[in-house]
Amino acid sequence: MTTVRPIALVTGASQGIGRAVALGLLQDGFRVVLAARRAEPLEALAEEARQQGGEALAVPCDVTDAASVEALFARIRDTYGRLDLLFNNAGVGAPAVPIDELELDAWHRAVNTNLTGVFLCSRAAFALMRAQSPRGGRIINNGSISAHTPRPFSAPYTATKHAVAGLTKALALDGRAFDIACGQIDIGNAATEMTERMASGVLQADGSTAVEPRMDVKHVADAVRYMASLPLDANVQTLTVMATKMPYVGRG
Repeated sequence: MTTVRPIALVTGASQGIGRAVALGLLQDGFRVVLAARRAEPLEALAEEARQQGGEALAVPCDVTDAASVEALFARIRDTYGRLDLLFNNAGVGAPAVPIDELELDAWHRAVNTNLTGVFLCSRAAFALMRAQSPRGGRIINNGSISAHTPRPFSAPYTATKHAVAGLTKALALDGRAFDIACGQIDIGNAATEMTERMASGVLQADGSTAVEPRMDVKHVADAVRYMASLPLDANVQTLTVMATKMPYVGRG
């Protein structure tokens, strides 16, 4: 990683985990490219960063669209000439219904965002990182505890997150020759919009409904910041950060 204000890209940066991580990386001296579909919250976050003395570039992007991802990375290349860190964070859930009641569009939306989006951004990052000087960089993928253990009625989300775990390992292996490190953070119940339903109770593996504890999203940001702080000859391959009392360890 460069010693002169490295460049980071955060996808899904407009809210939740992405926003918290972007702000944390700015505090650590990164220049941060903010990517998400909605331009308005990205611009607001970039302005907040500038007011705090940081440098952020807002670039609307749909990670499911190859042309949009290509345009994003062209903007990074033209503006900064390199990329030191990619946090693949953009993701979506799907309706919690039995698989035979799941609409095909919902399946495609999850696969296209959670898996194909990670692939497209990682592919573009590899192309930039292996060619730049100094060579290399780091990719951190937002997995999930669902990458290891599913919730009831979560086939699309669980399948994509299992796939991300495999993709992360493949990228970690293939990146060795180019000084590209790749790791994964698996998050359990960060307090974001996506987990608001936990506060009113969600279906458990035994058929009961239970309220699940959540944790401050700052703890996720701090974990990503640690992973990002390492030199490229060290890597956190997989890190799990979760609300201590959520029923993950005994799920099922």
